Formats: sequence, C-alpha cells, structure tokens
Amino acid sequence: MNSTVLILGANGRFGRVVARSFADAGWNVVAQARKPLLDPAHPRIRHLGVAVTDRDAVIAAAAGAAVVVHAMNPLYTKWDTEALALNAAAIAIAGSLNATLMLPGNVYNFGSPMPAELTERTPERPSNRKGEIRCQMEAAIRAGAPRSIVVRAGDFFGGPGVGSWMDLAIVKDLAKGRITYPGPRNVEHAWAFLPDLARTFVLLAEARARLASHESFHFPGHTLSGDQLVAGLIRAARRRGLLPASGQVTVKAMPWTLVRMAGLFNPLLREIAKMRYLWQEPHRLAGAKLKAAIGAIPCTPLDQALDTTLAELQIRLPHGAAVVPRAA
Repeated sequence: MNSTVLILGANGRFGRVVARSFADAGWNVVAQARKPLLDPAHPRIRHLGVAVTDRDAVIAAAAGAAVVVHAMNPLYTKWDTEALALNAAAIAIAGSLNATLMLPGNVYNFGSPMPAELTERTPERPSNRKGEIRCQMEAAIRAGAPRSIVVRAGDFFGGPGVGSWMDLAIVKDLAKGRITYPGPRNVEHAWAFLPDLARTFVLLAEARARLASHESFHFPGHTLSGDQLVAGLIRAARRRGLLPASGQVTVKAMPWTLVRMAGLFNPLLREIAKMRYLWQEPHRLAGAKLKAAIGAIPCTPLDQALDTTLAELQIRLPHGAAVVPRAA
C-alpha cells in the first residue's frame, strides 16, 4: 500500500500533529505550508512551501501520494469567504492525485437542538451559517473526491500552538488561580485530544482499502462535564506547580452577555457568540463504527492528556518564574 501522504495546511494546529503522526508511523509526508515548518525537522517530512492555490506545483510535488489530509482552517471570521474555496482546492488536488481525501469534521453540522448522542446516522440540521458551510464542504467532498474519509470530533485540546477554547478562555488565567468555563458545569461536552485524533487518521488511512469510497466516522475522544474538566485541570495544574497543593480555585462562568455586546464591534466575538449552544446542550460522539473499522480507538488517559496540554501551552506563574513540575 502506498505510504505517501500530502498534508494541506501543515503549519496549523491539527496539520502539525497529523504530519508528525503519519511520519512517526513510517509514512513519507509532503507538508504543504507557505511559510517554513514550525516544528523540528523529521527525516520523513518534506516541506512544500507553496500556496495551495498553486495546484500544479502541489500536485507535482506530491506525485504518488495516496492520501491527502485537508488540515486547512481559515480564521473564524473568514469562513464565509474562504472555507469553501479551500475545500474546493483540496478536492481538486485529491482528484488529480487519485488519492483519498481526509477531513477533520466537527459537530456544527447537527445544529441546535441536537441529540445527546451523535452517531453517523444522526440527521444533519445546521442552525447557523458555520454549520451550513460544514455540510456544504462534506457534500462537495463526497461529490468530487475519488474517495474520502471524514472524521468528526469535538473541540480540540493538546498539540502545539494556540487558538482553541482551552487556551483562549478556559485556562487563560489558570496561573492566577482562575478557570473560566463556557457553559453549565453539569453539561457534557465533546473533546478531542489532538495526538489521539491524529493517530486515528493514520489508522484509518492504513485501513482505507477495506472502507467504502466515502466514509464518515465519529471520534469519541473525551466526553466531559464542566465539573470533570475543571477537576482534571486543577489536578494537572497542581502537579505542574501552577497551583498550590491545596486551597481554593476560582471557577468563573463565561460572560456571554458581554461577549454578545462586544460582538457588535468585534467580528470574532460575534462569531463565537453564535456557538454558545454547544456549551448549553449535552453531546457526545458515539465511536462504535470507528472501533469496528480500526479496533481500539486511541485515547490518552485524561490526566496525562491535560498534563501534556498545560506543558505545551507553557503557562507561567504571574511573576514570571519558571514552572517546576511536582512529583505525581
């Protein structure tokens, strides 16, 4: 089986992790990113420093690739103008290479209200523009790519880089003894630890000959109530010396009213406010179909995953001293 993969958007949060995961599994990786790669060199990763819109150059450089991973993700405020065009470019490249196109999906497709358990058969009823775009992207992939695999997952955490709910809101003030949680703390929320999701992509790519031409899988990841996540973060922060071994930690609610008001002037906050329902409605991703396809689903224990996440975020104490991890 061919073992070359093209990663489109290899400097993004998911792109960086999935490129390394394929390389560590023995694949030859063509890592497309206009700027130099952010991670240390790997003997199996070759940088392709051209824009994805330069399709001829991308196709020539990735000749023989059997899998294309669409890891490109426009800024949250530019989905309307960029997401479908980037998706079309990925489809065209996969078609020219006669390759399987893989996409990390999310739960936006299901809209609000959505069932507490989401399976591959759950009807897609998007309730906002971002959900509509996601549905359009996946429909275009099924219609235009030779073969495809969509892996739907919850909110990302872990991996290098920033730009997720975890670092932008939840643990932003952790070193000051404060955690901000975006929803009711008794409501379950779907999370995906990026190294586990990336490893799942590798396993599905290696199993692609046994799959139908166009497949969709749900990655269960970690389903956590707010209380479970907060407790796990406190344990991890204490192990890393970010919090004292005992004592009170302040847990604040997300100030959604202020977010909506600020959204009148701030496009990013306006888009974030539209997704509040994801924190108010319990949801989990059922993984039975995925398990049948690849066997055991990668799932790092929560405490280990949160330890890794805090370490990668390089949170520092307020006075600037280095964090000294405590013995477990």
